[in-house]
Amino acid sequence: MDRKGIVNEPGRNEWEPEEPQRDYEPIHPGGTDWRGRLSKIFGPVIAVVLALAKFSFVLVKFGSIFIAVAAYALIWGWKFAVGVVVLILLHETGHYIEAKREGLNPRLPVFVPFLGAYVAYTRGHPWQTVRVAIAGPILGGAAAFVLYLIGKGQADPHNLWLALAYFGFFLNLFNMLPFGFFDGGAVWRSARYLRLGGGGNLAFASYALYFATAAMLVLGMVASHIPQDRL
Repeated sequence: MDRKGIVNEPGRNEWEPEEPQRDYEPIHPGGTDWRGRLSKIFGPVIAVVLALAKFSFVLVKFGSIFIAVAAYALIWGWKFAVGVVVLILLHETGHYIEAKREGLNPRLPVFVPFLGAYVAYTRGHPWQTVRVAIAGPILGGAAAFVLYLIGKGQADPHNLWLALAYFGFFLNLFNMLPFGFFDGGAVWRSARYLRLGGGGNLAFASYALYFATAAMLVLGMVASHIPQDRL
């Protein structure tokens, strides 16, 4: 710029006055931002739908517990049915806790009335499978033992607590059957893989866990057994 305030820039008339500076951005014509508008309209709706879907999934998971209680109540009454479902839940919680500790991404227990319940998790190596499988009967047996202690402190020898304790010991012992989809079957299959694959020490530990847990459950059944004078 020269002394008279005239702009001297290449390609411009040296006598052309300088344009004034604008303190705002000019409006540029453009199309309607339909994507932005749709996002503002349907974004909250989609968020609500996703939240409801997640809540419904959890509701179905936990709803199976109440269905199981209702199913068992038709046979034994609601008090015993609640106790049975709690014992099954604690058994499955044993699987869940150990699978979580092993990093196998377990899912919440799902109840199947008259068939029990199950916990889905990512398959691990045989030694992990042994520990996850045996954790259910161990925690389930411990829960039955607590019920046994409560029942032994009652004045009535034929009480609900002892009956539930006996059922709990029996239920967990039944799951120790060494074949099929039972926990015992998973332990024996995994122990065999370990033995044939060179993991003799881990195979021995698997068998030791199996027989020790089964023995404790048998002793629990014997201790909590109530002689029946009538049918």
